[in-house]
Amino acid sequence: MKAKLYVNDGQYVSGMTLKDLAEPESNNMALHACENPQSVLANRKKLADFISAPVSSFICAQQTHSANFRRVSAKDKGRGAYDTEDAFSDTDALYTYDSRVVLCSFAADCVPVIIHDRKTGLIGVVHSGWQGTIKEIMSKLLQQLIDLEQCDPVDLDIQIGAAISQQQFEVDQDVYSKLDSLGYASEFMYFNNMTKKYHIDNQATVKRQCELVGVPSGQIHIDPTCTFLSPDGFSYRQDRKSGRHLIFAMKK
Repeated sequence: MKAKLYVNDGQYVSGMTLKDLAEPESNNMALHACENPQSVLANRKKLADFISAPVSSFICAQQTHSANFRRVSAKDKGRGAYDTEDAFSDTDALYTYDSRVVLCSFAADCVPVIIHDRKTGLIGVVHSGWQGTIKEIMSKLLQQLIDLEQCDPVDLDIQIGAAISQQQFEVDQDVYSKLDSLGYASEFMYFNNMTKKYHIDNQATVKRQCELVGVPSGQIHIDPTCTFLSPDGFSYRQDRKSGRHLIFAMKK
């Protein structure tokens, strides 16, 4: 199984799968964007073996670039694991306190985020493409964790996973204007006079959202791998029929 582990200690494991040309559909993990569902399920089985947890413990969502998130528990295990139909609908972030639950998120250029509260044990996964960033899914989820779950932001470790780089992420004026209206993203964008396009650093913008709710900068880690340029990356911008990485987090 070709995957990158961000954390693997006595408490929990987190990481993301990588593109692998030797595997079926290049190690695509997404049932919603595949040629053969059985190939994806076979790939998921290899991931399950890799992290020593059954596919039946996976929890997946039907991601829609929303700002919607959901607290899940062990009773939700298996949702979306074998079929997209029973995945949580219209949801782009999941979190739990329960052990042996594999939280799953899918991405191919969008910014994936993994949350771990060292004190309470809470874990979460977030999918924040530019639309989710504009809707501030990260800010809203973290605020809920602080207000409702009594998480202290100083106890949070945030991993921002591999995504498309600012150099490769070109957008038009309309997207630039929406991000600029957030009031804190302008320093993470620049205009290319040659192409007349704006370039966005979505990872840095998401990091700033974490900082604004009180997460210390030193506890926010960014994977600099560009999914567009890396041979290990799935990139929707590069290939509209691209597969997806699976971003995972599990308490042991």
